[in-house]
Amino acid sequence: MGGVKKVVVLDYGSGNLRSAERALARVGADVTVTADPHAAMEADGLVVPGVGAYAACMAGLRAVDGPKVIGKRLAGGRPVLGICVGMQVLFERGVEHGQDTEGCAEWPGVVEALQAPVLPHMGWNTVQAPAGTRLFAGIEDQRFYFVHSYGVREFPLEHADTGPLTPPAVTWAEHGDRFVAGVENGALSATQFHPEKSGDAGAALLTNWLATV
Repeated sequence: MGGVKKVVVLDYGSGNLRSAERALARVGADVTVTADPHAAMEADGLVVPGVGAYAACMAGLRAVDGPKVIGKRLAGGRPVLGICVGMQVLFERGVEHGQDTEGCAEWPGVVEALQAPVLPHMGWNTVQAPAGTRLFAGIEDQRFYFVHSYGVREFPLEHADTGPLTPPAVTWAEHGDRFVAGVENGALSATQFHPEKSGDAGAALLTNWLATV
């Protein structure tokens, strides 16, 4: 691909945009933070961050046409990376405080409260990355920084018959029970943890992602 990769961090009113911007710039990306759908479509890579409530994130995302931009990019094989709630909104739905919110539905699955004695799950944790992972190449044994009370506890597509398509590569972590910590699925990648707050391991992951852009 060569050259500096142009990456847009989607600004839809949710997420620590500046830390994502800085982390991507540190690993050599040319980063713009914007809500502009055209810029988000044109960039080499699109990062969708997210913190807070699922419903609020979806409302913000819809306000800037985010689901459509994500869908159109993926239809054209153009890379997208979701982070934290930015990963969660890629699933079918989120159930939080009794509120059931429709997500972007790029993957089947429900975001729900983790079954754990202590919530939020906050701090450093290891992950179980699948064989052949590109996102976690060389950092499979590292720890990453998590802050969340909700997650995806079942990923129906992981072992489904996807025909000629490669099934998504799913990375798991444990806090109380298992939850999805990362997904690699063609042009769509996502992490439940914050690579931008995960020090050298996070920088290596962002570098791995940029190499796919």
